Amino acid sequence: MSTKVNPIRILLADDHVVMRRGLRLLLETQSGFTVVAEASDGREAVERVKATPLDVAVLDIAMPNLNGVEAAQRIHEMDPDIAILILSMHADEAYVLRALRAGARGYLLKDSAEGDLIEAIRRVGDGKTFFSPEISRMLAGNPHPGFRRQL
Repeated sequence: MSTKVNPIRILLADDHVVMRRGLRLLLETQSGFTVVAEASDGREAVERVKATPLDVAVLDIAMPNLNGVEAAQRIHEMDPDIAILILSMHADEAYVLRALRAGARGYLLKDSAEGDLIEAIRRVGDGKTFFSPEISRMLAGNPHPGFRRQL
């Protein structure tokens, strides 16, 4: 008897078209994922969530009209079952803590996105957390010398 597992339904929100397309191409090569919506800014991401059933929202932290943290907060308030994964170039504690307070389950640095994105989506989709290794070290109190602690 085989059990069919539904694919993880994903929203990709990033104001850079090339980044969104690259993420979509990466995800479409994997089984178990389907990109059901895309957005070019935070406000559009929130609207897509209202219109499209999904499991995971992958949000760029720096988007126009509504940044990723604000969009995460609104999405989390609308449906706390949607797992939120923040993508960011910012590796400082203030950004991470704001994202977590807004309801994000994961925080992935863009420079590690290709290697960690698949695992991150699976983990947050399963109700767990995921952080880039550098972010995990920072949260554990052992930051890399290049990290900025700003509270």
